[in-house]
Amino acid sequence: MREETDLTASRPNLVRAWWPAIVWIGLIAFESTDFFSSEHTGSMLYTILTRLFGHIDFYKFLVFHHYLRKTGHVVGYGMLSLLLLRGWRATLGRVHTLLLRTALLSWLGTAFVAAMDEWHQSYIPSRTGSIWDVALDTVAGVAFLVAAYFWLRRPDGAEQTV
Repeated sequence: MREETDLTASRPNLVRAWWPAIVWIGLIAFESTDFFSSEHTGSMLYTILTRLFGHIDFYKFLVFHHYLRKTGHVVGYGMLSLLLLRGWRATLGRVHTLLLRTALLSWLGTAFVAAMDEWHQSYIPSRTGSIWDVALDTVAGVAFLVAAYFWLRRPDGAEQTV
């Protein structure tokens, strides 16, 4: 009985390691629905902003809304890449020699989720699937992972605490 508890204690808790990434992927899937189409989010946001600030030039709003949505892609998929990195590091280990491998797996996971998200959107009449959004999402994932890589490689021992 003692040996069994020792083995359990040495294994990573995979549920605790992966639940944030799974929840985040679920959030991405929810945002991929008709409810979060550009038309719906734009009309809601335009109504709120005009009630708060008065008349807003509609064409300037469209530019703002476009960049706001693209910023959402960058932040959303950048965070996904970090959550996947967290899961892979908990699963495979937190040693320096595996950091590049876990970052690569995280990036591949981010690219896969981005591609599946856009593929899903291509079947929703109010949405469009775009290869350019997949590219934006994967570049965002790379940028966040590069920052995390250098953060975790700091000489002050951050590798053991994250």
